[in-house]
Amino acid sequence: MSNQLESLWDDQKSAPMSEPELLKYRSNLLGSDLRITNYGGGNTSVKTNEKDPLNGEDVEVLWVKGSGGDLGSIGMDGFSTLYMDKLKKLPSLYRGLDHEDEMVAYLPHCTFNLNSRAASIDTPLHTYIPHKHVDHMHPDAVIAIACTANSEELTKDVFAGKIGWLPWQRPGFDLGLNLEKIATTNPEFDGVILAGHGLFTWADSSKECYLKTLEIINHAQSWLDDKNTLAAFGGVRYDQPLPETQRHKVISKLMPIIRGKITGNQMKIGHFNDSKEIIEFVNSKNLHALAALGTSCPDHFLRTKIRPLVVDFNPEISDILSEIDRVIETLDDQLEAYRNDYAGYYNRNKHNDSPAMRDPNAVVYLLPGVGMITFAKDKATARIAGEFYVNAINVMRQANGVDTYVGLDEQEAFNIEYWLLEEAKLQRMPKPKKLAGQIAFVTGGAGGIGSATAKRLLADGACVMLADIDEDALIEKSTELATEFSSDVVRTTLCNVTDEQSIIAAISETSKEFGGIDILVSNAGIASAAPLDETSLELWSKNIDILTTGYFLVTREGFKVMKAQNIGGSIVFVASKNGLVASANASAYCTAKGAEIHLSRAVALEGAPLGIRCNVVNPDAVLKGSKIWTGNWRKERADAYDMAEDELEEHYRKRSLLKRNVYPEDIAEAIYFLASDSSDKSTGNVINVDAGHAPSFTR
Repeated sequence: MSNQLESLWDDQKSAPMSEPELLKYRSNLLGSDLRITNYGGGNTSVKTNEKDPLNGEDVEVLWVKGSGGDLGSIGMDGFSTLYMDKLKKLPSLYRGLDHEDEMVAYLPHCTFNLNSRAASIDTPLHTYIPHKHVDHMHPDAVIAIACTANSEELTKDVFAGKIGWLPWQRPGFDLGLNLEKIATTNPEFDGVILAGHGLFTWADSSKECYLKTLEIINHAQSWLDDKNTLAAFGGVRYDQPLPETQRHKVISKLMPIIRGKITGNQMKIGHFNDSKEIIEFVNSKNLHALAALGTSCPDHFLRTKIRPLVVDFNPEISDILSEIDRVIETLDDQLEAYRNDYAGYYNRNKHNDSPAMRDPNAVVYLLPGVGMITFAKDKATARIAGEFYVNAINVMRQANGVDTYVGLDEQEAFNIEYWLLEEAKLQRMPKPKKLAGQIAFVTGGAGGIGSATAKRLLADGACVMLADIDEDALIEKSTELATEFSSDVVRTTLCNVTDEQSIIAAISETSKEFGGIDILVSNAGIASAAPLDETSLELWSKNIDILTTGYFLVTREGFKVMKAQNIGGSIVFVASKNGLVASANASAYCTAKGAEIHLSRAVALEGAPLGIRCNVVNPDAVLKGSKIWTGNWRKERADAYDMAEDELEEHYRKRSLLKRNVYPEDIAEAIYFLASDSSDKSTGNVINVDAGHAPSFTR
């Protein structure tokens, strides 16, 4: 990707748009490039003339990005609208810096047209700038200048008097008034750099504002490219990262263990990133010194915490497995040291009315030679935190190349992190779903029961790894589920449950992608029918290999991860009513299914002391969407009952006590129940989902 930003503005597309629509268009373009601003970062505005809905008179209205949301995906409903005449009266009510927060309470009184989108704390930063269009972005190139020891002098040098400079100040009403003053008294300015924060630009049209923002960022980047000739981060400490296969081995082993040790009241999802920017940073001589300084821009800081944890890992040790073991032995001390450091930061800076200390564990974990792990309440938040830290890395590289990088002042950082308005925002967040922060691994994930199970778990907040032998079906199902639930929470892995190495690789991939496993659904299967005297050894072995040995191998590897995490877990076997009551002409299938059920009981016994539960769901006659009915099994069953294949479903419905069909979603609901805390006191149990089959009643 070129360092220079190219305009994406389409005159033909924008021509018919109204001013608010142009604001949305501009915002989406700006938010589409992480070099301009991160997810959720930055804000934009326009001042327009609108008809007052009460009297029909023309009034000036501020359209500004509302609280929350993301510029790249914002819709028209993401903007707050406020009467400018009311906003202009607010300075008369302002009582000074000690009363900043009360000004936020006045903003709802300025709402235009009953807009339900709450105005953000940044609204005053746009209100009082005397220009129609305003952008506030967090581009790495500009923040690199804003976060140097001599940022004011550098700003003058870089922009030759076309861009103003303001010292660091927390966003709020006073900063809005200071922006008004500098813009009003310096009409030659195209914008302002806020020290330690970011960039404001303005113009008379939406397109001009967009192009001006790009122009300033590109100018800053070109200047940095010309001036920055120093070795990044003090030079190289480790010449090369570990090979990719070894990096992944390290990560898949360490992530579940770290995850288990930092899990408290909120389960966490991990994200791994080994991009070239990160590798360059973690392999550098100044890694520890720079990491200790923390991030600068408030948007970076709020996502990544005061500073990362640099894991004590030596990538130059020839025996990588022994080095992993050494790191695991020292993890408790490293994590505790970080927590103590965070508690010290909290206690040094807290105020009498500060909220209680939040989770003291790190969000960002840096491993020399390997990369970066981030942990958060969900996958998207973990991924985005990593993206923000990459921005911080870029800023440190460029700032130190032309001056001295300066992190956010500790007290200022605390005041933002524990801002009462930020706390109130956190308290308004919706309650997490029941499976939020949990990771599920589902074999046969592309089939009817498997994909229905994945959908049910995703609907309640879990992340899901779909494992299947059918690559085409995996692609189809993962695309479908990612469209409905987001690509962050769905992953796929090819997995042959009869191949030990395939299973080990699939479980390892799950740990690398999400951080571990909490829910294991063993569902991959086949069905076969043959009279006993016509059952070949090959057919017998195939059933045992897939339905017994396969279940054993998947469970063994998943159990290892759950044990390493040490936070419990839930294993669910999808067996069959044939595991409880035999059917004629299916000896291999029935025997293998019976073995599954008994294996589950053995797992329940060993897992109980570790908080790992194991239960069974027994389906029967699930024809819809089930792969086992697409082969010979349908014909074999129809022949056994001396009927046509299309009569089978009705036959099974009538055979059931409840006279109802059983669908994949019904099995998925039972799996969800056994996987969730709704059944947290249940292990070694069996649930039949068969619409009632008396011979299969458990005894």
